[in-house]
Amino acid sequence: MSELPRYFKDISNDLEVLLGRWMVAGQEDITGAETKLRLAMAEAVLAGGKRLRPGLCVATAEMFGVERSISLILGGATELIHAYSLVHDDLPAMDDSPLRRGRPTIHKAYGEATAILVGDALQALAFEKLTDNDLNLSADIKIALLRLLAKAAGVSGMVGGQMIDMAADQVLENEQDIRRLQALKTGAMIEVAIEMGALVGGATEGESAALKKFGQDLGFAFQIIDDLLDHNGDEASMGKPVGQDNANDKPTFVEVFGAGKALSRVDDLIRSASDHLHIFGKKADPLLQLAHYVRERTH
Repeated sequence: MSELPRYFKDISNDLEVLLGRWMVAGQEDITGAETKLRLAMAEAVLAGGKRLRPGLCVATAEMFGVERSISLILGGATELIHAYSLVHDDLPAMDDSPLRRGRPTIHKAYGEATAILVGDALQALAFEKLTDNDLNLSADIKIALLRLLAKAAGVSGMVGGQMIDMAADQVLENEQDIRRLQALKTGAMIEVAIEMGALVGGATEGESAALKKFGQDLGFAFQIIDDLLDHNGDEASMGKPVGQDNANDKPTFVEVFGAGKALSRVDDLIRSASDHLHIFGKKADPLLQLAHYVRERTH
């Protein structure tokens, strides 16, 4: 199963509508150079993608009966953070990538300065959307959501992981080091999408703990598959250059332990992730489907 399950395709379709509205909102007041920024932001957000983080957020929230109109806003905020991170990751100072999803990266199409501003603007917009009046939640819940997302996106999460990744050839020595890198750079934003869905759903402490462990295992599995695809994939199917980890001497799990052990570890992680969902019964079926999609995906 390499295609996204139908349930998540429906979420993705709903999300595209919401993100499209966000990208055009306020454009009537924009002129001159700002138009270029708006166009670049829209391209960064609307050029496709798996929409994994919003899917996890919505599916988790819906397990607890939360309306999709609410969970989509939360998921959309995580996707804006993810989109900004990809724009910045592709910059010459980071991964220096010319392609993303089969198209020129934002800095190639619009220039480095605009790409930096695109990332800045998308990050700000993500936090703005969590405070919108359209989000019918209490002030306390909104503050808790802001705190969760800020921590996952910042130095204790994604940005901290990116800093480690930039120095990977000097600081990564064993599996524990690699797992910490991936837990921060990739896992934190996957985990927080689930945490945000659980928070608005009123999950109990035990339910939240189980979902957090599910997110940790899923995030690590997702990154190992990413590394395998970079190791074994081709540019045409991936839509971006492959073999960059090896070219940049980055000691990923695959490079250190080999593809065979990496795939075996993914299988272990998916089994473990699935076990954490047993307490939810059939309600967790969508999350289980997504876990198996992560295992089988080909791009």
